[in-house]
Amino acid sequence: MRAVRIDRAGGPEVLELVELETPTPGSGQVLVRHAAIGLNFIDVYQRTGLYPLSYPTGLGLEGAGIVEAVGDGVSRFRIGDRIAYANGPPGAYAEAHVVAEDRAVHVPPEIPLESAAAVMLKGMTAEYLVRRTFHVKRGDTILLHAAAGGVGQILSQWAKSIGATVIGTVGSEAKAELARSLGCDHVILYDREDVAERVKTITGGEGVAVAYDSVGKSTFESSLASLARRGTLVLFGNASGPVPPFDPLRLSRGGSLYVTRPTLFDYVSTVEELDESAAALFEVIRSGAVKIEIGQTVPLSKIRDAHETLEARKTTGSTILIP
Repeated sequence: MRAVRIDRAGGPEVLELVELETPTPGSGQVLVRHAAIGLNFIDVYQRTGLYPLSYPTGLGLEGAGIVEAVGDGVSRFRIGDRIAYANGPPGAYAEAHVVAEDRAVHVPPEIPLESAAAVMLKGMTAEYLVRRTFHVKRGDTILLHAAAGGVGQILSQWAKSIGATVIGTVGSEAKAELARSLGCDHVILYDREDVAERVKTITGGEGVAVAYDSVGKSTFESSLASLARRGTLVLFGNASGPVPPFDPLRLSRGGSLYVTRPTLFDYVSTVEELDESAAALFEVIRSGAVKIEIGQTVPLSKIRDAHETLEARKTTGSTILIP
């Protein structure tokens, strides 16, 4: 099979497409033949070494396809089942991949495998962010950075369907138009406007109940300044770099604020949590409340180009790789 491997941390140039033996599933594992593979910013973090890996290694955490073989003791899936997964181990950038049966989910027949590959990690991230890290309720006003990105598009639609007012930030007029079409009530161009000032104007000086920030270093200050009293800042990414250390006293001075840095893996740590998260995601897609946009479809052979485009923040929606 063809697969992407890296032997060191670095830029897109470390990504190599090689020929490998198709792996055999061990006990409790299944071999999935990919229809599509998800591309996510966590892959960049792992490639660059921000999230360290042991080398040599594969890359990619998300894919969808057909079960081709099962290992001993597997009872959750059978050969021919349509499945998807979103939390590793790294190695999804390949024509086939071995995953633990308790880390994959069944894909309903009405959900295309390409959509499942595009949405599992981003969609379950949106699920835990909007339903569990902070329980968004009807009438809440929220701030969402990178509203035109993969998670942003899903989260904005989901929050809007609940009855929240969504303020989104984007980097261009084209992305602003897209964000509005997906449920953002207000859109801020973050490189042309003072985000916190606009938020306070929109909210009549009150601020937002929660700010969802996947950008990190460059947006941290504006996110904190946008919160209402007892507001929550949810940091779930570092696209511009990690947030620098800060004095916790700032949280009390800002209005008894909360800051959290969650990760998907702690919200789907059991098979029951995984199934519940995926079921909630598939239901909002089925209902039409959330529509999935595959913004870019890239052959696996162009993986370096795909990473360059993602890092430059030139993508919209989800990107999938076709093996």
